[in-house]
Amino acid sequence: MGATMITVHLRYEIDPDKQAEFADYGRRWIHLVNRLGGTHHGYFLPSEGDSDEAFALTFPSLASYEQYRAAAAEDAECLDALRFATETKCIRRYERRFLSPLFE
Repeated sequence: MGATMITVHLRYEIDPDKQAEFADYGRRWIHLVNRLGGTHHGYFLPSEGDSDEAFALTFPSLASYEQYRAAAAEDAECLDALRFATETKCIRRYERRFLSPLFE
């Protein structure tokens, strides 16, 4: 049996007045995740309904996620993106879940 496919689901509670800053943060991470071996499926930003939630889906396997985390911890661009989020306070908090898809 091959490696189990997973999706890392991130739920962000964002400042609704800082959606532009969060979008900038998201664009940075899409590039970074893809550069560091992940498969980023984009960010899903508020449109209608709740104005303070955004989501991201990344990584096809737990192994690739673990490799990414190790590389990101020392990557200057990643550290700069985290610093940007801290300085702008566009993210209030986030949750990370590991999900296995079920297909027909």
